[in-house]
Amino acid sequence: MVINDMYIGKGQVVELLLDDGNRHARISCDSNLIPSPGQYLVAGTASQSDHLPVPLFSTESITEGFIACAPVPVGWIPGTEVYIRGPLGRGFSLPQVARKVALVAFDDSPARLRVLMLNALKQGAAVVLICDTSENLLPDDVEIQPLSALGEILTWADYTAFDVTRENLLGLRLIMDGQNQIPINSEAQTLVRMPMPCGGVADCGVCAVSLKSKWKLACKDGPVFNWDEI
Repeated sequence: MVINDMYIGKGQVVELLLDDGNRHARISCDSNLIPSPGQYLVAGTASQSDHLPVPLFSTESITEGFIACAPVPVGWIPGTEVYIRGPLGRGFSLPQVARKVALVAFDDSPARLRVLMLNALKQGAAVVLICDTSENLLPDDVEIQPLSALGEILTWADYTAFDVTRENLLGLRLIMDGQNQIPINSEAQTLVRMPMPCGGVADCGVCAVSLKSKWKLACKDGPVFNWDEI
């Protein structure tokens, strides 16, 4: 079913996956429901204990579904039927001409950047992942660097994608403003993570983000924003 350019349908939890203690879920669903990199969907069950649907990001598209990034509700087990609305929000826009891609997981696992990583590799780009977490099962072609190498890598990149919580956005701004690390000819976008309980159906303000010019709602205007807005 399509309502206001959004698909509404059902999915099923097929498998739970653990990666460094993080609990992901493989979800079977129609391909139209799968969020693109940086987009999200909201999902919930018919259980009375689930008061609100939860926002989910994809870490990888798979046959007949996708792998949802942690966290997923603790009550979800293989076989759980979920109701899905999406894809929602604004995602990343990887330029087709990008050949040097930097992915920056500023304060958490880079799971939400994985689909973007795979897309960049498919178009022949060199990819550097910048993070301070231990990562397993990454493609061999991806170079990993610590956050201390941020300035050097961002000078090299022609496209950069950040993943950061709203609480740590100011810290990222201070680092970037203090060192002027993104060249003018580089494209950069930022996924700003925070609670998005309404999934874009209300103006509750819970997901409001303070940008250079004004406040915007991540559930509708984001959660991915151009760096020059931030």
